[in-house]
Amino acid sequence: MQNTHKPDSTTERVAVVTGAGSGIGLSVARHLAERRHPVALLDRNGDAVRDAAEKLRASGTPAVALDVDVTDRAAVDSALDKVRAELGPIRIMVTSAGIEGSAPFTDIALDDWDRILAVNLTGTFHCIQSAVPDMLDAGWGRIVTISSSSAQSGAPERAHYVASKGGVIALTKALAFELSPKGITANTIPPSIIDTPMARNGGVISEGIKLDDLAGMTPVRRLGTPDDVAAACAFLCTDDAGFITGQVIGVNGGWYL
Repeated sequence: MQNTHKPDSTTERVAVVTGAGSGIGLSVARHLAERRHPVALLDRNGDAVRDAAEKLRASGTPAVALDVDVTDRAAVDSALDKVRAELGPIRIMVTSAGIEGSAPFTDIALDDWDRILAVNLTGTFHCIQSAVPDMLDAGWGRIVTISSSSAQSGAPERAHYVASKGGVIALTKALAFELSPKGITANTIPPSIIDTPMARNGGVISEGIKLDDLAGMTPVRRLGTPDDVAAACAFLCTDDAGFITGQVIGVNGGWYL
């Protein structure tokens, strides 16, 4: 496909969002599109991202959808090559793809441990490392990872998930030190309780506590929304956020006041 879109280098930069089929990732893609960025939506749910990309294109945003498993490095590299061919060099990478798991620590199966780290941490590594050369060439880039507040506080029966998201926070800080001198910022957003399909599918947060019960326990007295996270993420991808790097930007309704 011939790329006929001519981005304004001061405002329009190609953005890649993983986990963009639903929840936080989908909202991030929409917010970046509202800021006139061409957007590539990546997700294992190909039907969901194709539908989302079609709607973005209908509103005038150049958008592509790619069915990608972020644990597969060859698939990630191939997908980003397609993004470059259709939209242009990548300047913004937001890694929202992730999975959850719950089990007492002594019952965590090795396969479950490996899978959660492969998606949440190694998948984040794959996507960022594959995109960074474009940012280095431009001397400008924005990396935003979606981690989790559970990596800050810990959580019962989620050791594998907490470890994976803690690794995302540490990776982001390491990238900030290494890449910020080259014009590339790296920040992470660790959401708390966000009302997403994945959270809803989880049902019970802990024994006797459900997702909706947490609204009254949050200082702002409501659950977070994907748009809450996406608004912060979109700001971190702007020129105005150029002096913000290596930061853990809590979008958590005041859980850690």
